[in-house]
Amino acid sequence: MTDLNEPQRLSDYAVGIFIHTSSRKGIKKAIKKGLVFINDKRSYTGDFLKGKEKIDLYGELTDHQRIKPDIDIDIVYKDPFLAIINKPPGIVVSGNKARTLSHFVSYILEPSKEKDALPVPCSVHRLDYPTSGLVIFARTIKAMHGLNDLFSTRKIKKTYYAITIGDLREFGMIDNMLNGKKAVSHVELVSSVKSERFGQLNLCRLFPVTGRRHQLRIHMAELDTPILGDLKYGKKGLLLKGKGLYLMAQNLDFIHPITGKPIEVSLPITKKFKKIFPEFQE
Repeated sequence: MTDLNEPQRLSDYAVGIFIHTSSRKGIKKAIKKGLVFINDKRSYTGDFLKGKEKIDLYGELTDHQRIKPDIDIDIVYKDPFLAIINKPPGIVVSGNKARTLSHFVSYILEPSKEKDALPVPCSVHRLDYPTSGLVIFARTIKAMHGLNDLFSTRKIKKTYYAITIGDLREFGMIDNMLNGKKAVSHVELVSSVKSERFGQLNLCRLFPVTGRRHQLRIHMAELDTPILGDLKYGKKGLLLKGKGLYLMAQNLDFIHPITGKPIEVSLPITKKFKKIFPEFQE
């Protein structure tokens, strides 16, 4: 039975309450397949709960596997409620493929011993396939809800580093629409160097306020300074192949949803960044 102080969308409330289908994507898929019922009636993604409803999941929709990693996966931070993982480039966070970060993390990170432990850790946000850096995984149902609330209210501060191509003179706040939704990023120029091939390369700190798909990559391309190695949004003739995308999620700063303590986790700048900006000190 649900216990709510105010109405809440079913697809938000149901995240983490079922053993085999704990992710937001899995819940939405189960609802669309007609597997989730409210008070013995089929539910829909737009349904709102008011409290005291009975929610049932019929059938099994398993959206997690445990697969031994074929690359190094680093656990940067871990406690009984959540973990923060350093995602390598060239892998998706989650999805229908076997080779995902979620499946690898499920293999290397044991279930929490908390009473509301999820059967496997569940990612609460994503990074693009070519982007490296920090990803948060929930380990308990309560942490899953708390982290989702922090993201939806924009209380998790994210810092990215990128190397971009071109003359970056305009920096500050970018505020526009992407696919009909508001998209806001802050850009901070750290350093620039001349490049025989690219003219100028810029080391930037990027702070996404919203979290739209490919937001930072699109925003930098709109400034006419695309991210180095971006094969999708880069300029023809200035595409760097074989080195990957020069974009990393370097820092996360938030209040722990369970303990209430401040959490700040950072990664060192990767070697390929240092090769272009060797004098940069974090």
